[in-house]
Amino acid sequence: MTPEIRKIVSYTEDVLIEGFKPASEPWRLFAVAAVITNPWAGRYVEDLKPVIQAFGPELGALLTQKITDLTGGGDKIEAFGKAGIVGLDGEIEHASGLIHTLRFGNHFREAVGAKSYLAFTNIRGAANTSIQIPLMDKNDAGRRSHYLTIQFSIVDAPRADEVVIALGAATGGRPHHRIGDRYQDLKDLGHDLDNPAAI
Repeated sequence: MTPEIRKIVSYTEDVLIEGFKPASEPWRLFAVAAVITNPWAGRYVEDLKPVIQAFGPELGALLTQKITDLTGGGDKIEAFGKAGIVGLDGEIEHASGLIHTLRFGNHFREAVGAKSYLAFTNIRGAANTSIQIPLMDKNDAGRRSHYLTIQFSIVDAPRADEVVIALGAATGGRPHHRIGDRYQDLKDLGHDLDNPAAI
């Protein structure tokens, strides 16, 4: 059992000026997406596990290879994330199932040497829906400079019976980061990392 892939889309953005000020070096963002047939479209299926276990490793390996090729290697990636967009004849559970399995995400995590979990979105939408991939630092979830979102769309996907599975990456944080990190807030509030809301 393998995913039926209609197309693979790549997206690259090089930001040279941010906030009216040139970046010291280009701020680079990348995404790759596979448009696949939704094997569960148009019906209710109780057990999603067989397809998830079959599709997850293949999609994870394929998209990880594509995005690390785009960036010049996993070591160049500082921030990462993932997204799933299911077409109108599917459930959000279908998008979630395909991206929220270690059989998918661990390929990317291992390729970039990450400790953090992958930030994510999983939504339902029609063709040309905005694909938004949130990113975070691959090793430090509190590093706000790397809280980013890649946004693009595919004009003919997802069709009603399709799912778009995507990975996103950045080679650095925002060029003129100046809002501080989570740790300073915790210090100022007198809270600790394990209980940030102090409840």
